Amino acid sequence: MASKQLTAEEGAGSGTGSGTDSPTPSRRLETTFGPGYSTVTTLVAEGSPNYPWQKSQSFDSDNEEEMSDEPLVFTETPSSKLFCLLCERVFKDAVITTCGHTFCRWCVNMKTNEKCPVDDSKLSVVVANIAVSEQIGELFIHCKYGCQQADSSKMGEWELDPRGCPMTVRVNARKEHEASCGYAPVSCPNNPNCPPLKRMELEEHLKQCDHIRCPHHKYGCTFVGTSSDVSHHLTNICRFEGIKEFLQQTEDKMREMQLQLAQKDQEIAFLRSMLGRLSEKIDALEKSVEVKLDVLDESCNKLQDEVMESRRDCALINVSDELSHINARLNTGVVGTLDPQQIFRCKGTYVGHQGPVWTLCVHGDLLFSGSSDKTIKVWDTCTNYKCQRTLEGHTGIVLALCIHKYGPPHGNKLYSGSADCSIMVWDIPSLEHMKTIQAHDNPVCTLVASNNLLFSGSLKAIKVWDIHTLQLKRELTGLNHWVRALVASTHYLYSGSYQTIKIWDLKSLECVHVLQTSGGSVYSIAITNHHILCGTYENCIHVWDLDSHEQIQTLTGHVGTVYALAVVNTHEGTKVFSASYDRSLRVWSMDNMICTQTLLRHQGSVACLAVSRGRVFSGAVDSTVKVWQ
Repeated sequence: MASKQLTAEEGAGSGTGSGTDSPTPSRRLETTFGPGYSTVTTLVAEGSPNYPWQKSQSFDSDNEEEMSDEPLVFTETPSSKLFCLLCERVFKDAVITTCGHTFCRWCVNMKTNEKCPVDDSKLSVVVANIAVSEQIGELFIHCKYGCQQADSSKMGEWELDPRGCPMTVRVNARKEHEASCGYAPVSCPNNPNCPPLKRMELEEHLKQCDHIRCPHHKYGCTFVGTSSDVSHHLTNICRFEGIKEFLQQTEDKMREMQLQLAQKDQEIAFLRSMLGRLSEKIDALEKSVEVKLDVLDESCNKLQDEVMESRRDCALINVSDELSHINARLNTGVVGTLDPQQIFRCKGTYVGHQGPVWTLCVHGDLLFSGSSDKTIKVWDTCTNYKCQRTLEGHTGIVLALCIHKYGPPHGNKLYSGSADCSIMVWDIPSLEHMKTIQAHDNPVCTLVASNNLLFSGSLKAIKVWDIHTLQLKRELTGLNHWVRALVASTHYLYSGSYQTIKIWDLKSLECVHVLQTSGGSVYSIAITNHHILCGTYENCIHVWDLDSHEQIQTLTGHVGTVYALAVVNTHEGTKVFSASYDRSLRVWSMDNMICTQTLLRHQGSVACLAVSRGRVFSGAVDSTVKVWQ
């Protein structure tokens, strides 16, 4: 589509040699409001600039004039895919709703009673659509100080002011340009009655202004005059000039005291907030204890009733073997054995990190957790359930952990990847640091060890390291985005990037198959005996057949990015745990592909999972690790 089009009237009036003295029709510049409109350019020969957006500089989403106060005039007509279906304008603060479609945040918030025009579902904001916002931010528009509202009743029509700013800038750079634009209207700082000025005219005006105030007017001097008059006044007359250093020192001290007072106010507000949170936690704990005590009392009463009933039955039938069996059952605490569905419950919480927990891995009775506080904590999961050691050394967020089990005499090793672009090696028996390698030019997002090789994922690259010498053997390329997920099976390596899963042969290190998916970047991958699963940015879990590589199902239910997947084999079959930005964990049965349980205990997004001996560990942005069993 052409960036500028002339209407039929404009084409007729813009020709030469018409033989008439009538003025040439003006050429109009119109803001695009929908896919059916195109940008039209108009030149106006006379008229003063009129900037109606000066009435309000607020861009609060609650302001109903937000979408029309400022001109948004594109040099080329944007793609129709960048228009909101609700307001038929280019997206402003684009967001993804629960139905998966993109609209303006303002449209969704102000039109809560309306439904999605595509699938008629209720509109509710889920997450900002950063990709669309960045695409719009790269488009070029005219400076608002080069436009003025057209003489038309139609909202959103603007004329190009030939005396205004001629610059065109990107949308995401307009504020920076307009803050320093020489055509911006300003007022004389000396007297508001001075004629209107442009910013580039202000310096020359100040040299000739008759209303220049004395520099000491803030202390009480009332003198006003030209620049030369002010200089003479300061030299010979002004009584404040002689004590200006004292006045400046006093002002500095007052400013410092005001700053200290503001800091104290912030500290008081923070303490009040913390006190309120503590009070809420105490109330919640009291309620929780009361509920648990009630449940315990009820359980004790039921148990006593069962004991009495069992004893009466034994006395009636006088069977000593049965009585012994019941006593054994009571002594071991087993009241019943029928469990039609395995239910996972939270068994405890590990607290100690000072930032979000991004990665977990398990080795024997030890749990390792990596966090934004740049540390790795080692937790005992068998005896005292406490932090045994804190491993320090990284200078960035710890994003990835993996274990490699060596045979004697090497011992087992822990590998950690970080936002500082390095990989550190730790000896597990001694929990001591052994070596550091500068692995990538970007953060190390994921690690996995297999077949005596260590694989590390970063931006558009997977590096392959010799597990013993830590020498780089090869770099796997051809990846289209961040590699946030790596999983290894017996023969293959699975890597996830933007809407793609690549399958690599572990022996040849060649890509043997590519799975195309939808829903944005792949954040997590899991492999079962029969399936390949991946969690995506847009809340979905896609399932493929392991042998045929055909997609067989899409699991929905989360309302946030699926950050992690973990496989748990139970006596009821294979279960898959999923962790999400929506603060929940979900348990999926792979026999019928349905969600059997939703776990809601974290206070922040759940970012990582680990499995050991039938237990599932989950790390979250709330800085805790919870245990489920």
